[in-house]
Amino acid sequence: MFYRSRIDCNFGRHKPIAYHYIMEKFINSYLNSYKCMNLETGDFPGPFITISRQAGCSAQRIAIKLSKILTGYSYMSETKTDAEWKYVDKDYFTEVVNEMIDEVKNGEFSDADEAIRSLKQVERAFSDESIYEISDEQLIKTLKGVICRLANQGRTIIVGRSAGVILKDVPNKLNIRLEAPADWRIHRVMQLRDLSWSEAEGYIKSTDTKRDTFIEKIIGRKAENNDFDVIFNYASMADDYIVDAVINILKNKKIIASPNDD
Repeated sequence: MFYRSRIDCNFGRHKPIAYHYIMEKFINSYLNSYKCMNLETGDFPGPFITISRQAGCSAQRIAIKLSKILTGYSYMSETKTDAEWKYVDKDYFTEVVNEMIDEVKNGEFSDADEAIRSLKQVERAFSDESIYEISDEQLIKTLKGVICRLANQGRTIIVGRSAGVILKDVPNKLNIRLEAPADWRIHRVMQLRDLSWSEAEGYIKSTDTKRDTFIEKIIGRKAENNDFDVIFNYASMADDYIVDAVINILKNKKIIASPNDD
């Protein structure tokens, strides 16, 4: 195995080598990190949450509420200490990308400039949501690398960007999907964006298609129900109900522990 433990997954540890090979190894190590788990220390990626959603479902609101509530819980460990959970917004994504860029700059890479350019392109695309228009294989690999880095850091909540399917096989996580009937989503988008029925219908169709097509670029097929751990009907579940259900699932799966637990 290329990596033996979580700490070995830093860019700066590598010797000079072509960037695409570095990124491929970087990605493979994260996606298969459960095989690199240190059984003596229990050191492995996570915990983390991904939230996939259909257009018209407010994943960001769920993510922000979860980040605040989960910060009051403890990660499963012998020493229970509260730790901050972070919703991966544009600023946090940029922060992590900059950390990776610093590691590339401080390492010895033959293609460091190319790596940095790719990381910066992905960061810009994440910020303006043009990420779903990416088709270049190297940029897709770079996105996978950043997403996996976010998961490996743990206590992160990643919305969209195909994070759920990218990280499907990584343990110690919960992949959530928010769905709702098309008519309900059209009505909601009409209210939120002050659009006509036809405009709102066009918006949800184009947005869903854009996201679904990107998932196909990532994994070579359409997303399926078994790519997610739990699917909520956003039309019939209030935000707080979803958040409460997620907290209970995380506790039952032993991903988090209540501060009051023994």
